[in-house]
Amino acid sequence: MERIRIGVIGCGNISDIYLTNLRELESLEVVGVADLNHKKAVEKAEKYGISHVLRVDELLENEAIDLVLNLTIPAAHADISLRALEAGKHVYSEKPLAITLTDGEKVLAKAKERGLLVGVAPDTFLGGGLQTSKKLIEDGAIGEPVAATAFMMGHGPENWHPDPEFFYRSGAGPMFDMGPYYLTALIHLIGPVRRLTGSTRITSPERTITSEPKNGQKIKVETPTHVTGILDFENGAIGTIITSFDVWGTKTPFLEIYGLNGSLSVPDPNTFGGPVLLRKPGETEWTEVPFSHGSIENSRGIGVIDMVDAIRAERDLRASGNLAYHVLEIMHGIHESSIKGMHYKMTSTCKQPTGLPSEILS
Repeated sequence: MERIRIGVIGCGNISDIYLTNLRELESLEVVGVADLNHKKAVEKAEKYGISHVLRVDELLENEAIDLVLNLTIPAAHADISLRALEAGKHVYSEKPLAITLTDGEKVLAKAKERGLLVGVAPDTFLGGGLQTSKKLIEDGAIGEPVAATAFMMGHGPENWHPDPEFFYRSGAGPMFDMGPYYLTALIHLIGPVRRLTGSTRITSPERTITSEPKNGQKIKVETPTHVTGILDFENGAIGTIITSFDVWGTKTPFLEIYGLNGSLSVPDPNTFGGPVLLRKPGETEWTEVPFSHGSIENSRGIGVIDMVDAIRAERDLRASGNLAYHVLEIMHGIHESSIKGMHYKMTSTCKQPTGLPSEILS
């Protein structure tokens, strides 16, 4: 069977791990790269042995490309994905699917109209840590899940990121930046959400950059920096998620699932590995569970590999556009619930992604 030919648009820092992991696979081939900064595209092509350096329009029009890997900035995700779909190409995008729900709907509608697939990061839930966690739940290790907690809490990126202003603009903040990892993991492990409630706040209207090269510069904060959501899942479980740039220190876990017959401590959903910890009734200590699946190192791009397999097998992909839209609506819903002071009832749903077979994708 012929390889799926991939063109990459966006050659920033995140592109390195994708291009590293997608090289030398039997099922696909990266044949071209493009970036608004043409010099960046040239550098990536030389570094990874990619044959064609193209302008963005040239890549989108190139009939030799089957799938566009969209690694542009979030504000450009919807535009590039729509243009790629209109050109008859499947799309796999970095998170999020789009900034607005309206743009997300347009992308999904265009894909349906053209009979094409849309995949969206994060694909960390396909790593060994979260796949092992899913298998434990499906095997009944903790019984029926009744609740979950998810915490991403720190004090913001202005003390380490060289250009942190965008984290505090509208459409960003801790939920839109990191929420996709945690929400995707929760949906993967428990299922879709039917209703939610949110509380948010902007704790400080201005932040001071302490990293270089902008040390001392001020940032105007335009989006909530502490975001809490209560999630009512379709299967009856209740989840709590907190994402915050306002916390100096915490001992909270990343993510835990509580069942009728035990508790599961899940690894950082921004990683692919572990540890995975299990605690059963009557036990006083957690037990580390061996991985049932591989891909425990930085395996970004495994979602693209799964998508390529889905295209060839004509099946649903796991890191799907519908899943990403459901995550996007949850994030918007939490903020809207806080503004309006009322529950937000979800208008979307999605299929809970199936677990991977234990053998490694190739």
